Amino acid sequence: MKTPFGNTPNIAFSRADTSVLGVWWWTVDRWMLAATILLMGIGALLVMSASPPVADRIGVDSFHFVRRQFVFLTLAILCAGGISLLSVKWVRRVASILFLGVIFLLILTPFIGSEIKGAIRWINLAGITVQPSEFLKPAFAVVIAWMFSEGRLNPNFPGYIVSCLLLATSIILLMIQPDFGQTIVITVIWATQIFLAGLPMVLVFGLGFGVFGLAVTAYLVLPHVQSRVDRFLDPASGDNYQIERSMEAFMNGGIMGRGPGEGSVKNYLPDAHSDFIFAVAGEEFGLLFCLLMVGVFVFIMIRGLSRLMGERNLFVVLAVTGLLVQFGLQALINMASALQLMPPKGMTLPFVSYGGSSTVALAIGMGFILALTRKRTGE
Repeated sequence: MKTPFGNTPNIAFSRADTSVLGVWWWTVDRWMLAATILLMGIGALLVMSASPPVADRIGVDSFHFVRRQFVFLTLAILCAGGISLLSVKWVRRVASILFLGVIFLLILTPFIGSEIKGAIRWINLAGITVQPSEFLKPAFAVVIAWMFSEGRLNPNFPGYIVSCLLLATSIILLMIQPDFGQTIVITVIWATQIFLAGLPMVLVFGLGFGVFGLAVTAYLVLPHVQSRVDRFLDPASGDNYQIERSMEAFMNGGIMGRGPGEGSVKNYLPDAHSDFIFAVAGEEFGLLFCLLMVGVFVFIMIRGLSRLMGERNLFVVLAVTGLLVQFGLQALINMASALQLMPPKGMTLPFVSYGGSSTVALAIGMGFILALTRKRTGE
């Protein structure tokens, strides 16, 4: 290409380009990729606004969380991009290795983990704090999809039995911490996938009652779950400081918001940069911006499901659906908690909230989705 400054290289990929990146560019879902990057950009903006007051309160540098989040986002982009290059076979392999590694770490967590807010969910690896349960979700969705698909294709393979054993193992390890929220997420993933794999309706209702029984048991056995539910049903029964401040933030923001950096809720909310970052968005950028965020999440869900139209590979259908359920359910739980539509649950808003384990784990899941929904010739 001739320009006033001389010849410049053509960096665009042509359809005839057979390189790894060239093939990837023309087969990956670029709209979903763009929506994911947009979410990361929104998250970076909100973390820059919400985290400095939190950092000041705990006595660290004002941009402590900002710098760390940019490192997490860089690592997340590399993970999602690298994994999206994989073939279907390698997605199964990587997810299986990740699943086995996470199960091993979950076994170690009660013994070497750190207790934070009454739960032991974090371990220190080479100076880096990691929450293994975050990485369990994407790996679990892919491995369980593999078990179900193999069980359907090969009658001699006990796919359903293996999936039940893997689910039971995961639930036991999560409840030891305890982590009821992550338990619900992986259970919903498993239930959705087994339904799509051809589960009779009688068993579907049985699973529904089982999940309900699990919720009731958690309420009766786990004091912190009981406290959160009681405070949700009767706000006067306990401390609802964070929820009350969150609702005030949405009311103060109105339709257009108070302006970037002009919000006050981040000065009081302990988790303004993580679990309640949606409240910061509502106060500083308003209702319309929050609806835009919701729209991006919905777009990713619909776009991912639309890519499965006409898909003949049962494993791909089950894996992508499970990963999308995890992504959408996590976003729904975070936003509903901030809006007092459900009992509060410490779960991050995908790619928006601060958090290393959550951000990287979600990027791995999105990398799996991008890899599995790529256009594959010859099918």
